Formats: sequence, structure tokens, C-alpha cells
Amino acid sequence: MAEPHRPLRTDVVPEICVAGAADALAFYVEAFGATELMRHEAPDGRIIHAEVSFDGFVVFVVDDFPEMNGGRESAPTALGGSPICLHRDVPDVDAATARAEAAGATVVTGPEDMFWGDRYARLVDPFGHQWSLATPGPGPDPVAEAEVMEGFPDGPASDATTG
Repeated sequence: MAEPHRPLRTDVVPEICVAGAADALAFYVEAFGATELMRHEAPDGRIIHAEVSFDGFVVFVVDDFPEMNGGRESAPTALGGSPICLHRDVPDVDAATARAEAAGATVVTGPEDMFWGDRYARLVDPFGHQWSLATPGPGPDPVAEAEVMEGFPDGPASDATTG
């Protein structure tokens, strides 16, 4: 048997589908400092498979191929968004958010100090994928957490027994 062309992966690798994978790869390099590891293109230029590394964490990136999916598009821009959020811890969330925004990401929230103890931001990239960025902070703030929990269904504020 021939030797494998790459090592066996034992981790889970997300594969994200986008409309315009070449542009998405360039965005991930510019916005997040990712490193493109490889790509395979179809004759029409669409990317069949690409790999990008975020400080050693690999994500696969592919173009949308509706003709291979019963005519249905799969990219978040065609579906109206994605329920998946890709998360990265970064040394300076404010700088990382500013870099991503300058490259074309839309800031949804933050950066701000969160009750769970991180400084946190949430973004959407130009291809419809959600990203969260965080810098670990001093740890949970019980007072701030209690205030946030007040607004949740069945939280203390909505409990009819507390009068």
C-alpha cells in the first residue's frame, strides 16, 4: 500500500462553504492573520477544497457547488445566515476586531467585557459566517451574571412566586 500523502487527522475539522472561496481565503488571511495551506480548484476556478490555518487550527474552505447538492445552494449568504459560530481566543480582542472590521467583517457586538470574564466580540464575515473573538479576562463576575440572568425566561425577574 502506498504511503499517505498527509498525516491522519484525529481532530474534528470544520469545513465551511462559501460563495467565493478564493475571496474568503484572502479575507481570512487579511482579517484574521490566517495562513492558506493549500487549495484545489475546479476548471472553472471554484475551489473544491482549500485548507487555512488559524495559528495551527485548520479549517477547510470550499465553494458552493449547487449542482452537486440537488441544485440547492449551501453558502450562508444563500441560506440567510448560519447557525454555526467559529470562535477564536486572541491576545487583544479590540485589535483583532478592528483588523477584521477593516478587512470587511461586520461587528455584531463588542468588543466588551462580559459577565463570564472574557473581553468578547461577535462578527459576521462578508461570506455570512459568524465569528466570535475573545481575550480571556479575570473570570466570572457574579453580580453582572445575576443581572444578565434576570432577563432570561424563568429567571428571577419572571418568577411569579417572588412577588
